[in-house]
Amino acid sequence: MSNPAAKATLRETGDGLTRFNGLKPLTNAAFSLLFIVLALITFLPVLFVFMISISSEASIAANGYSFWPSEFSLRSYEYLWQSKDYIGRAFLNSIGITVVGTCLGLILTSTLGYALSRPNFYFKKLYTLMILVPMFFGGGLLATYMVNTQLYGLKNTYFALILPGACSTFYVVIMRTFFQTTIPDSIIESGKIDGASQLRIFVQLVLPLALPVIATIGLFFTFNYWNAWYGAMLYLDSNHRELFPLQYVLISIERNIAFMAQNEEFLSEESMANMPTESMRMAIVMVIVIPIACSYPFFQRYFVGGLTIGAVKG
Repeated sequence: MSNPAAKATLRETGDGLTRFNGLKPLTNAAFSLLFIVLALITFLPVLFVFMISISSEASIAANGYSFWPSEFSLRSYEYLWQSKDYIGRAFLNSIGITVVGTCLGLILTSTLGYALSRPNFYFKKLYTLMILVPMFFGGGLLATYMVNTQLYGLKNTYFALILPGACSTFYVVIMRTFFQTTIPDSIIESGKIDGASQLRIFVQLVLPLALPVIATIGLFFTFNYWNAWYGAMLYLDSNHRELFPLQYVLISIERNIAFMAQNEEFLSEESMANMPTESMRMAIVMVIVIPIACSYPFFQRYFVGGLTIGAVKG
């Protein structure tokens, strides 16, 4: 590249591509303003809930919900902190259930989806029919409860909170469709030619290309397990409180506060004055939302990495 003419041609070509791919200043400012507005629409409700959670009950009673209360109070968080041992155990339970359930769910859905995506899988039609029928016809709550408790013996165990939601027909269909439409058959064939087993092909060749769908379904599994409380109410007795997840514990606290607020005529004025009700509800929302919101950047990393890997051709 010592030729000045070649350097000039390269510079002109680069400037042309830059002008072609670039945005005009006005268009750039409009897009920036649009994304700022969208970010505010997403962030302001969370900020609003947080401000209510640190508002005093007197301020809420006098002025209603507001972004800037007339009186601040951390009484709702102090009320939760008084039950830190109980809530802390439930928090660890929820983390363990979410991690184990998400990993197990990804293993089951990805392996089953991959098997169903292979055209030479002998029982492909049979297993596809077996997973599609429950998608349209459910056995009902009573049948599900009897199977999980009487047949599998899951009552009052952590497995009752993990296994029923570990394999979703909808997620299996998504996995199968992704493998069929995105993973080239030439990659599978190249692995077979090199003498690799199906397990090795799946782990070393298929999964790296499937990171986008795995991250997406993993995020859905994480949301489902973290927000689950109905299974605890259904399968756990009150004398097994050490198994309660965070969502069920916080909902129980909120219900107790609501019950006492509805029966305030039987309680002293001092106890009712010191009891947070509206701010407690918002504090519970913040305790639930913040951990799951902090987990999203980890999935975002795999979104970007998986899309980059899947875009490489060679």
